[in-house]
Amino acid sequence: MRIEIMAHGADDPVPTRRWPRRVYEVGDEPDPRFTFANERTFLAWIRTALALVAAGIALEALEIPARTGVRLTLVLTLALLGAISSSVAFFRWARAERALRQSKPLPSPALAPILALGLAVVAVVISVVFITSV
Repeated sequence: MRIEIMAHGADDPVPTRRWPRRVYEVGDEPDPRFTFANERTFLAWIRTALALVAAGIALEALEIPARTGVRLTLVLTLALLGAISSSVAFFRWARAERALRQSKPLPSPALAPILALGLAVVAVVISVVFITSV
């Protein structure tokens, strides 16, 4: 295990461990503003994941007027999108942080098209269920 030494004062080195090592062992420290912006983006993806899971729970709790199979499929789709979002958020953060440290272009958000398509399908199915139940 590698321990990085960062100078805290002129004669006061403080050992620190930074994880994940595959991110922090490369390149140079970026401007802290970029690191904080990357962290805020990560937290936004986490909030999105939480909202998707909450929407799935709400959909089940409201018992929309649909067959149980349709409702269960919608609930599971929203929960799965939430799980994917939270998982991919970490890897996106790590890839972006690594790119910042190496002064490379930031990676594209691969999760955005998946979420957009998944939510569009859920919205269409919910709309059809509500229209046919009226």
